[in-house]
Amino acid sequence: MKYLIVGLGNIGDDYSNTRHNIGFIAADAVAFSFKAPFGSGRYGAVARTTLKGRSLVILKPSTYMNLSGKAVRYWMNREKILPENILVIVDDLALPLGAFRMRKKGSDGGHNGLISIIEHLETTDFPRLRIGIGNDFAKGCQIDYVLGRWSAEEEKILIPKLETVVELVKSFVLVGPDKTMNIFNKRDQGSKE
Repeated sequence: MKYLIVGLGNIGDDYSNTRHNIGFIAADAVAFSFKAPFGSGRYGAVARTTLKGRSLVILKPSTYMNLSGKAVRYWMNREKILPENILVIVDDLALPLGAFRMRKKGSDGGHNGLISIIEHLETTDFPRLRIGIGNDFAKGCQIDYVLGRWSAEEEKILIPKLETVVELVKSFVLVGPDKTMNIFNKRDQGSKE
């Protein structure tokens, strides 16, 4: 069995360590847990590893968020991976900082990366993991907030959550989305004490 783990973000120093790049940060954490280095590939940085006989391709698209679907479609076809074995990791303004929700399918929720993937794959039937970045911004300042860098306080909340994200990805590969959602979606993962 082969799996494609996709962390969405934007390439370049201007975007590194920004809220919108939580997908890249999560993909880095997953690859690091396997000691799998990223190499340069077509349409993105790619790391490869295995988990109990299953092959994982970890992708950070280099196409920028709005064209993420081009990279996902290319690697899905090249590696002959089924849409249900793709897990896309994205940021979500609607969830509290550090909370996350996994779904087997669904709408784009207004997320440009998901819009592109749905367009290129011609289906909404692929798993996605939404990681909350909170919505602590003034009216009209959403873009500045999403593309802003993490504060020290936010990093204190977020960094420990990455370990759980890695566990979730491994669970998705080993036991599938249904059991993984049952385990991880029920946890109280928000930043509130």
